[in-house]
Amino acid sequence: MNNSLQKLLQEIISHMGVIDVTPHVTISGDPQHGEYTTNVAMRLSKQLKKSPMEIALQVKEALDKRKLKFDHNNQDQKMSKQHQKGADEKGVIDSLQDIDNIWSSIDRVEIAPPGFINVFLTESALSTQVVSVIKDAERYGTAKTDKVSAKKIVIEYTDPNPFKEFHIGHLISNVTGEALARLKEASGAVVWRADYFGDVGTHVAKSVWGLQKKMSEDHISLSDLEKKPLIERVNYMGQGYALGTQEFEKSDDAKAEIGRLNTVLYVVAQKMWEKEGRKAAINYNTESKVTDQEVLSAYDLYVTGRKWSLEYFETIYKRLGTKFDGYYPESMVGEVGYQYVIDNIGKAFERSEGAVVFRGEKVGLHTRVFINKHNLPTYEAKELGLAPTKYKDFPYDESIIVVGKEIKEYFAVLVAALTEINPKLGKVTQPIFTGMVNLPEGKMSSRFGNVVTVIGLMDRLKDAVTKKIQDFDYSDDQKAEIAEKVAVAALKYWMLRVSLPSDIAFDFDKSLSFDGDSGPYLLYTYTRCKSVLRKAEGSRADPMRGEVKLNAEEHELSRLISFFPQYVAQAATELAPNVLCTYLFQLAQAFNLFYQKHPILDAQEAKGWRLTLTAATAQVLHNGLYFLGISTVERM
Repeated sequence: MNNSLQKLLQEIISHMGVIDVTPHVTISGDPQHGEYTTNVAMRLSKQLKKSPMEIALQVKEALDKRKLKFDHNNQDQKMSKQHQKGADEKGVIDSLQDIDNIWSSIDRVEIAPPGFINVFLTESALSTQVVSVIKDAERYGTAKTDKVSAKKIVIEYTDPNPFKEFHIGHLISNVTGEALARLKEASGAVVWRADYFGDVGTHVAKSVWGLQKKMSEDHISLSDLEKKPLIERVNYMGQGYALGTQEFEKSDDAKAEIGRLNTVLYVVAQKMWEKEGRKAAINYNTESKVTDQEVLSAYDLYVTGRKWSLEYFETIYKRLGTKFDGYYPESMVGEVGYQYVIDNIGKAFERSEGAVVFRGEKVGLHTRVFINKHNLPTYEAKELGLAPTKYKDFPYDESIIVVGKEIKEYFAVLVAALTEINPKLGKVTQPIFTGMVNLPEGKMSSRFGNVVTVIGLMDRLKDAVTKKIQDFDYSDDQKAEIAEKVAVAALKYWMLRVSLPSDIAFDFDKSLSFDGDSGPYLLYTYTRCKSVLRKAEGSRADPMRGEVKLNAEEHELSRLISFFPQYVAQAATELAPNVLCTYLFQLAQAFNLFYQKHPILDAQEAKGWRLTLTAATAQVLHNGLYFLGISTVERM
């Protein structure tokens, strides 16, 4: 509707001599100011040399004349179709998309100081939109596009590191990335979910070195570890990383050994890929300094630990509701990036003190190393190789990468380098930055082994929910399912409700509240709707109220329901899941107020309509939560 109004306003102001201003139409936050509002009159004041109120009145008069003409031209048609009660309701919905027929949905236009133009919709248009929710079901809020010509978007997120536990930083990337993927799909795009993980690099060398030392001190073998539950194996690897990091920082000997092991592990990874049928493209061991014995001594621990890590990650992805289309290890894309850099020395890159660097100063940034003095690709080069690798698997129109804001400056250099050597991919690469998550436990650090794991936090939330519902008359399996879904909803919603890239102060108790701006509150509202509908099974629906006017709560709920597709589109376009979170919270509040003030099952002539409102609210909550990556529960 707002797009149709925008086109109409554009036409009107063009007749006023303005062709270089786009009128912005937004949803009104106050029903007293209509459903839609625009400040175009204030924006034109200086150009037209008139007061905003004078311009607003001029625009209103033009709109009123068009509505009067529309009403007059359609009067005969309405009279001839009196036998079609309700006049072809589908036509009302279709008219919202037609600039020449939107008048059937507009009740009136008003102006307000200092020059706002407010548009009010008819109750018929609002109620018809509510009915369309029931008809469209899970499709409501999604764009109907041709998938063949749809925009292709790759979204890369999560990006965990094997040999380390999955922590909160990875979680916020996963939660944000999955929500963006679903929002883009809802807007009609075809999305490829990509997971990029660091299976080579100094952090892995620290882990493997620390594991070797710890396993020797503990007199434990790989076969001994294999017998332990997966979560214990991963925890043990995390202890190895903490040990390796601590020794790296305080011992020059350990630092040198870890540096040497880092090179060895690049060769080990290539051996692993060769056994899987993929030939190495780069010779990292040009001077044969890495011996076969070194490779052999690290091979089994590296390959096995990597395998355990990836299995562990999948258990988390399953709980979070994520399934990736492509997995991209640094050990693989690093070779692509290395070759990219070598091929562009003298163009985008230059040699400097035994390394290869990109001089970012030429574009107002800073210099970064892409191949280090040990002839190994840095994280920058690996990320550089990731872009064409993803494109080979999925020829994308846009690449969205979800990363922490702490590497914003680094990413600017990376995109600049990519744009210089591959303008096509560089120009469509868009990093989206997330904030830091602050937990009640204080600052976490995997370097020192005090990392707060996602599994640990999710289990704590699940245990808290289980205690809240322990007296409910459900089976143990039902309680477990409810507790799991509510815990995940609490965690995801709390992170998504904050605008990117703001930091997040995670509040354990508030995130689990059933009364307030939280995931559990939205789930509770959904289950309240479903409970009402179950009790009313068999009742006749009467969605169109006829001559009965909507009360204030019915009107507010109807208008919010009708806005849902626009909020979904806004969240997808602006890459802002928090927009949808805010909307869903307002919808839940509006329904609960409606529920408290007006009988639904005991109503007489309004019962069918109120059941329709209830069903539409449930459907919108279900769809909206799905777009955020949150599953609903039918009972609570």
